[in-house]
Amino acid sequence: MAGAVGGSVATYRAVLGLPGLAPLYVVGFAARLPVTATGVVLTLHVAIGLDEGFAAAGLVGGAITAGIALGAPVVGRLVDRHGLRPVLVLCGLAQAVFWGCVPLLDATALVPAALAAGLLAPPAFAVVRQSLAASVPAGHQRPAFALDAMSTEVAYAVGPALGTLVVLALPGTGPWLVGAAFVLATVALGWLDPPVRAGGARPGERPAPPVRTWLRGAMLVALGSTAAAILMLTATELSVVAMLTARDETAWFALANTVWCAASLVGGWIYGAARRPPPTAVLLGLLALGSLPVALGGPWWTLTLLLVPAGAFCAPALAAAAETVGRLAPDDARGVATGLHGSALMVGATVASPLAGVLIDRVAPAAAVGAAAGITLLVAVVAALVTGTRTGSRAR
Repeated sequence: MAGAVGGSVATYRAVLGLPGLAPLYVVGFAARLPVTATGVVLTLHVAIGLDEGFAAAGLVGGAITAGIALGAPVVGRLVDRHGLRPVLVLCGLAQAVFWGCVPLLDATALVPAALAAGLLAPPAFAVVRQSLAASVPAGHQRPAFALDAMSTEVAYAVGPALGTLVVLALPGTGPWLVGAAFVLATVALGWLDPPVRAGGARPGERPAPPVRTWLRGAMLVALGSTAAAILMLTATELSVVAMLTARDETAWFALANTVWCAASLVGGWIYGAARRPPPTAVLLGLLALGSLPVALGGPWWTLTLLLVPAGAFCAPALAAAAETVGRLAPDDARGVATGLHGSALMVGATVASPLAGVLIDRVAPAAAVGAAAGITLLVAVVAALVTGTRTGSRAR
């Protein structure tokens, strides 16, 4: 056991020792915090600050989510053509204007404004993954993407909590701090200017290959697996909240969520250090099967324990899919590919929320977990068939 732990530490130490990787993780983590806080900040501002209720808050949150999903590939294409810094200037200005106006707008005006802000959301997640795919040697990419997945896990645990504190402590003016965080994040990413193309190639130096030449087969499987994994995670989270609320144990969700995230971090650590980890399709299937016992419900301590196997495969499944996208994307279209990966994340969450909500209200929380697990398993089977066929064709 000690040897295995020492070997994994050495693996990650080697990755962090690569030129520019440690600053990339630190700056990337900081830049992701305002992005992860956006949803809860807008929800609390509209529902509580403006006293418009959660239905209106949902419209605003849905608008910015839709904007991010639609805009991520476009922003990625701009990075491919013009480089990172000009795009960050554009996105930073857009966020400064939007968040500066948030306290001045009513809920109705916030919907189109949020959609526009989402279209020009800073590519904090995509840039890190694009840089990893472009600059990390093939032998180190698995632990590099595993570290990225673990960093994302922590960002989603910390960002919403900080956003909640800001809005509650500074009602009305809290969004201005979020806007300031966005501006600082874009400045930091621009200062770091991580490489987004292999070999130091300049943006627009070569024409980007047509999308139809690479957006197929294994790439579609990786994007579909990403969306399915997020669908599973979102449905599980909503179901756990509903189960705890029904038992008047909602306060225990913070502990359950912490254990869930910790299990994901451990799973991601093991995946990144493994010599021969399972393929994406297997990890996705294990994520579905590991989450299925959550449907059994029970007291808070039971749910907390059931979330351990559910969490163990979160980071591995997401890291494997992200690594595949980065590996398969052409260098001249990697921005578009990572943008599509970000869109897949948004699509998974967007589909999961209403699906799980309807099943929780009309059937039971267990039905939401079961439906999400069934969809995720179906995607895993399709992924296994497609990647298996592709591997067999190469062998022949």
